[in-house]
Amino acid sequence: MSVRPVLRMGHPILRQKARALQKSEIKSPAFKKLIKDMIETMHKEEGIGIAAPQLGESLRVSVIEFNEDSERYPNMGANGLVVFVNPVIKVLDSKPQGFWEGCLSVPGLRGFVERPRKVEVTYLDEKGEEHTMIAEDFLATVVQHEFDHLDGVLYVDRIQDTKQLAYIDEYQEHILQGEEDQET
Repeated sequence: MSVRPVLRMGHPILRQKARALQKSEIKSPAFKKLIKDMIETMHKEEGIGIAAPQLGESLRVSVIEFNEDSERYPNMGANGLVVFVNPVIKVLDSKPQGFWEGCLSVPGLRGFVERPRKVEVTYLDEKGEEHTMIAEDFLATVVQHEFDHLDGVLYVDRIQDTKQLAYIDEYQEHILQGEEDQET
C-alpha cells in the first residue's frame, strides 16, 4: 500500500458530490487498497480523518481515527479507527458547537466552524456490514467535516466569520495560547 498525495483546495474533485459504492465494490481488491492507502496517508499527514475525494477518488468513503494525545486537537478524547462507506447523517441535536477546524486539503490554516453537536450516522464498514453510530461533541464535528468532503464542501465554506480564519502559526500563538491563558 502507499501514501498518496492529498488534493488541495482548488482541485475540482474536492467540489464534486462523490458517488455511492455498491456492496460488490466493497469486496474488491481495489477498495481494500484504497482503504489502506487512506489510512496510511492520514497517519503520514498526521490527520484525524480523510475522505476518498481528498485522494482523488470521488467515492463516498471516509476514515476517522484520533488519539487523546493528538497535537492538532489536544484534550478532545479518542476514537478508534472507523471506516465509513456511504454514510448517512441525521442531526439529533441542532444546538451549535464550535471548534477550530483544519483540513489536509487546506494546509496551513485553521477556521472556527459551528456545527450541530449531536448526530446519528448510518453507514457500511469496510466489510459491507451496516452500523449506526451516535456522535456527540468533537466526534460529531469530525464526522460532519469528513462527510462534507463527500458532498464537495470544505470547512472554509462553513466559516461564518472570516475573521475566524487564521494561519496555523498565528492560531497557535494568538488564539490557542489565549484560550490556555484563560483556563489558568
